[in-house]
Amino acid sequence: MHRFLLTPRWWGINVFVALGVPFCLFMGTWQLGRFEDRVDTHKEATSARPAEQAAAPLESLLPVDKRTSGRLASVSGEYADQLLVPERRLDGKSGFYVLTLLKTDTGKAVPVVRGWLPGNADAGRAPAPPTGRVEVTGALQASENSTSKGVYSSGGLPAGQLGVIGAASLVNIVPYGLYDGWLTVQTPADGMTPVPAQAPANTGLDLKAFQNLGYTGEWFVFAAFVLFMWFRLYRREVETLRDAEAGLLAETPEQEPTEREPAGQDPAERDPAAPAPAGAGSASAT
Repeated sequence: MHRFLLTPRWWGINVFVALGVPFCLFMGTWQLGRFEDRVDTHKEATSARPAEQAAAPLESLLPVDKRTSGRLASVSGEYADQLLVPERRLDGKSGFYVLTLLKTDTGKAVPVVRGWLPGNADAGRAPAPPTGRVEVTGALQASENSTSKGVYSSGGLPAGQLGVIGAASLVNIVPYGLYDGWLTVQTPADGMTPVPAQAPANTGLDLKAFQNLGYTGEWFVFAAFVLFMWFRLYRREVETLRDAEAGLLAETPEQEPTEREPAGQDPAERDPAAPAPAGAGSASAT
């Protein structure tokens, strides 16, 4: 009854199922792992806020990654160039960041966002940075790029303004080396509002995280569908063999083709060389 499973056709079906089901389960498990990783990084990013952590030297937290992003970093030096970062929203209002470059003892500078002010970017409203040597503590953030949320990437900004906070956008503005990251001061200063630290990229429970969860369900459904279709084909094959053994399948007799006269054709008009139909001679003799 089941010898049909050894036919070449069923060999192909069985090999496809044997490879397809594990592949679907692997992909579903992988997508589930991606979702769990995002959940873990989200918990890690939100469980320990910058205000609850002790500040660490800036050098010890570089390069910025998911573990160090948002950590409090301390660095000392002297403030240098000051720039404005326009069109930054805070608490639903539009304003601008006041960014000042802090030159450290290593000769490199780190961008420091000292605060946020509402309205259009205006250098006359931005408080001047402290003079002399200062000790700065702020939440460490990764460098932005043109695809970062909230950045001004249209270009055409006037002198003294910066659209993207990062070493790549500052390297052609200042004549000294830069750290790949920036600090945002968490304590109010000079009437400015502190800019809160943002969670590291790809750590929140955003749309991408739930897409991973949705893909997990899809791959498991695919695995179940492959098994279901194999069972359907198997059951149909077994039922067909049982019906054949019980003689329930109707046999269609083979019929020999017969030649017929075209409708309305006079026998006298036939080709004389063509053989006469059976019975024509006896009929004419009669």
